[in-house]
Amino acid sequence: MASTVEGMMKQAFDWAMIALNAPFAGAVVFGVHIGGHYVAEGLLVVVIIFLLLQKSYKPPKKPLTEKEVDELCEDWVPESLIPPITEEVKFEPSVLESAAGPHTIVNGKDVVNFASANYLGLVGHEKLMESCTAALEKYGVGSCGPRGFYGTIDVHLDCEERVAKFIGTPDSILYSYGISTMFSAIPAFCKKGDVIVADDGVHWGIQNGLHLSRSTVVYFKHNDMESLERALEKITRENKRASKIRRYIVVEAIYQNSGQIAPLDVIIRLKEKFRFRVLLDESNSFGVLGSSGRGLTEHYGVPVDKIDIITASMGHALATDGGFCTGSVRVVDHQRLSSSGYVFSASLPPYLASAAISAIDILEENPQLLRKLRENVALLWKDHWSFTHFVLFVVYIIVLMVVHMQMLKEDYVFVMVSKRSTLDKCNLPVGVKLFVSASHSESNLLKVSDSLNRVSKLILANL
Repeated sequence: MASTVEGMMKQAFDWAMIALNAPFAGAVVFGVHIGGHYVAEGLLVVVIIFLLLQKSYKPPKKPLTEKEVDELCEDWVPESLIPPITEEVKFEPSVLESAAGPHTIVNGKDVVNFASANYLGLVGHEKLMESCTAALEKYGVGSCGPRGFYGTIDVHLDCEERVAKFIGTPDSILYSYGISTMFSAIPAFCKKGDVIVADDGVHWGIQNGLHLSRSTVVYFKHNDMESLERALEKITRENKRASKIRRYIVVEAIYQNSGQIAPLDVIIRLKEKFRFRVLLDESNSFGVLGSSGRGLTEHYGVPVDKIDIITASMGHALATDGGFCTGSVRVVDHQRLSSSGYVFSASLPPYLASAAISAIDILEENPQLLRKLRENVALLWKDHWSFTHFVLFVVYIIVLMVVHMQMLKEDYVFVMVSKRSTLDKCNLPVGVKLFVSASHSESNLLKVSDSLNRVSKLILANL
């Protein structure tokens, strides 16, 4: 073998010497001396061109034998379609067997309900029931079509007009599902190449909207205005195209994951300083904050036209379903052709739109509902416990899962367990949510306060 390789190398060397010593190797062409190395390089170029023009080599296809197929099948382990089942996900939610009022039936027990976002106590309200019944008799259960395809009913237009009039905006648009409002509105305005600065504590619906927009998303620390300002300043300073692209700040009025209120006055100042637009989700503040329940803008005394886009779910204070987006006429009209949740979903059932109109009428006609809600909050806060964090009507207790079960089984108090979906990227701590309603009596509040104090002492004693 060694002698063969040595012979091939000697032969190649002889060919090289012949090329270098060829008579034409010293020729002069157009004033350029043609040395032997030019001849060798020319030959290499010819060989390379020849190889490039050849057809690629493909080994002949040989079918696998049955034995080989069986061996491959035995060794193949398919990837699981779902993540492994852990103890954390083996949670069976409690089942309601009656309306979600201040008292409800859960698993056959009559309990005090602090798990429903029924802030104004409108669930089961007589006026809402009458409006729903009349709408059902007139329109039926559903529309059976999207708004743009024979799904628009006059009550939808009436509801949009009523919402806009109540908030003080030029126009509004209805969505069939509350959480889809935000993750449809964001991609309608924010596209690839745009920049969004969002709070890292926003709920999953907003997170999904940010992902679907394909925009560049920069998160700032939860409700930290210094972190927000640093993020806005960095984007403005480092991005050379910052003045030419669309830029947004996305926040919640009251954060679903923490209960904290966004400092709207500071956000507006930063918005105007760095020239950003603001998308505000008022799902947990609409019908609650402000002297007449108009939300965060009224709470801070900020003109509503300072906010570019406002969204909200109607499944909380208004005790119905669906959601709305409100703002300028151009903002609303743009969504009617470019918002997926509006264009492709069947429109909101007419009786729910009718219920939303009635709920807003009740709120305007009965300002004592807001006073009652605040009195209930104050009463519960008066008898607070050491390790709770309280903001308005939402109380978060960062404790163990046992709290929920202890309160339900022993004290007949129903509270909501805050759990994160595997899709939810929020890093805020989880725990137990306690929703206070205007319909809760003083005895209800004292009962839940005593129950919480008892459970908290039990937990502290075992730490």
